[in-house]
Amino acid sequence: MSAILIDGTAIAKKIRAGIAETVTEMKAGHNYVPGLATVLVGDDTASSTYVRMKQRACEEAGIRSIGHTLPAETPQDELVELVTSLNADPHVNGILVQLPLPGHIDEEAVLNSISLEKDVDGFHPVNIGRLAMKGRDPLFIPCTPYGVIVLLREAGVKMSGAEAVVVGRSNIVGLPVAMLLQKENATVTICHSRTKDLAEHTRRADIVIAAIGRAEMITGDMLKPGAAVIDVGINRKDDPTAKRGYRLVGDVEFESAKEVAGAITPVPGGVGPMTIAMLLQNTLHSAQKAVGD
Repeated sequence: MSAILIDGTAIAKKIRAGIAETVTEMKAGHNYVPGLATVLVGDDTASSTYVRMKQRACEEAGIRSIGHTLPAETPQDELVELVTSLNADPHVNGILVQLPLPGHIDEEAVLNSISLEKDVDGFHPVNIGRLAMKGRDPLFIPCTPYGVIVLLREAGVKMSGAEAVVVGRSNIVGLPVAMLLQKENATVTICHSRTKDLAEHTRRADIVIAAIGRAEMITGDMLKPGAAVIDVGINRKDDPTAKRGYRLVGDVEFESAKEVAGAITPVPGGVGPMTIAMLLQNTLHSAQKAVGD
């Protein structure tokens, strides 16, 4: 048996095309263009690359990209002042402060300064709190966990009543995706680095979300036949045969897992493209609220 490949690149492309169409209609109907502000502090190479990718995705969807780049030594109060001004700007529908921030800045204080109505990353304490509560919905869902749920839906995976195991408990992916699976009526187990006999848990799971940040940690013999596997991990693995001397792998050992799973995401090309697509979706949602759609 070989698993069905869940193509995140293709699914994200379809979502982004739908967003672009809606943005065009918004321009025509309301003379309004959604705007996403990005704030980059310092010159970290990876962070700069991520911001450029988000800005390019905005442009392709017809969303205005408002970029702010600050020096690494920028004082915290100056950064908060910028965020406050973006909160007040009616042409800005979403604010994304790229993490990590320099060590002298309190990340939580900066993120908490983002208006709840513009928290398109979905990490404001109120958004996370509402996500955790039964019968409540956040204004915005964190982008990567949101993308995971959409991938499962697009692949036709039945979540209601399913046994789901989330491997990893980060604030960015593990915990929010577990809460989203609960909202889909799955029975959820969260595993982590201190879990005893991880394989005992994953072998009974209908759905496995791998988000622990360890290269190829989950192998095919740890999976239930037919399970849906979403691999959030992205890790460098030395490979002298590769042009760059390494290749990217997930938290799942793909070759063995695909022979057991019913459906699986690749790395790259699985969850990654969905994160940006859901960021654009959240920004559009914010703009729709602004114009009353």
